[in-house]
Amino acid sequence: MDKPADIATAREDNALREIKNRNGKFGLTQDDLEAINSNKGLVTLLRQNGFSAKKALSAIRYEQELEKLQIELVQLQRDAQVNGRRIAIVCEGRDAAGKGGAIRRFIEHLNPRTARVVALPKPTEVEQGQWYFQRYISELPNPGEIRFFDRSWYNRAVVEPVMGFCTDDQYGQFMQQVPEFEHMLYEDGVELIKFWFSISKEEQEQRFESRKQNPLKQWKISPVDEKAQEHWDLYSYYKEEMFSKTHTTFSPWIIVRANNKKRARLEAIRYVLSHMSYEGKRKAGTSLHPDPAIVRRFHRSNKQID
Repeated sequence: MDKPADIATAREDNALREIKNRNGKFGLTQDDLEAINSNKGLVTLLRQNGFSAKKALSAIRYEQELEKLQIELVQLQRDAQVNGRRIAIVCEGRDAAGKGGAIRRFIEHLNPRTARVVALPKPTEVEQGQWYFQRYISELPNPGEIRFFDRSWYNRAVVEPVMGFCTDDQYGQFMQQVPEFEHMLYEDGVELIKFWFSISKEEQEQRFESRKQNPLKQWKISPVDEKAQEHWDLYSYYKEEMFSKTHTTFSPWIIVRANNKKRARLEAIRYVLSHMSYEGKRKAGTSLHPDPAIVRRFHRSNKQID
């Protein structure tokens, strides 16, 4: 078994490789990487190569904290498997809010046999004639499973009415039925968490520009994304309608301030761990109390960045 010091060194190596790829201003040899065995040594090496030691250490601290939280997620998954729990985590938010990135950190080290991401495509002609919730019901977790919804049935609450993908009657029916639908899930024992990843208009615009410039991210650009800035206020209207009608005691909305992606990821994971019981939780290797400046339950009086 690897020693803690070996694991920490490997983490530093990974962080430096990531920094090297992003920065492109300096190169580190394998000898350099192997020589780093302390924060002091890391700072010295980075200063010699003209890079911000503060940013590098921040990246390492993020990776270290993420690892601790991911260890707890593995514990939670094991508890879910042993006790036949059904856990569903819904991730919603504006385009480019960081939903997919957060989900990837959630599932990175989970057993893929019982943890899966649900990201449904446009409904087929047959599905368009079905009860709206029908295709989502088949994706709900079975006993012992965790399902992450990268967008969910709440497409009909915001995206569809903004983009004209549903009629007013369909929208009204959905808004009436969704609290009842989620109450049935609650009564049947499904543990449901609903996240809304919130970003500012300026941050969204910057992320769209970044996607356009990065050939590895251009697949993320869609016609819906291109309308997001233009329809910002309309999105805001339907978002507030969704909160006011679907935020309930048994299925509340949890708002994640996501202008800082890394902090949003950490605090979203921390919230799930704080909210759910599992064996070994009291022996957690890190704090499981989410930062209320980043994650909090929806309340009408809360100031929202989006």
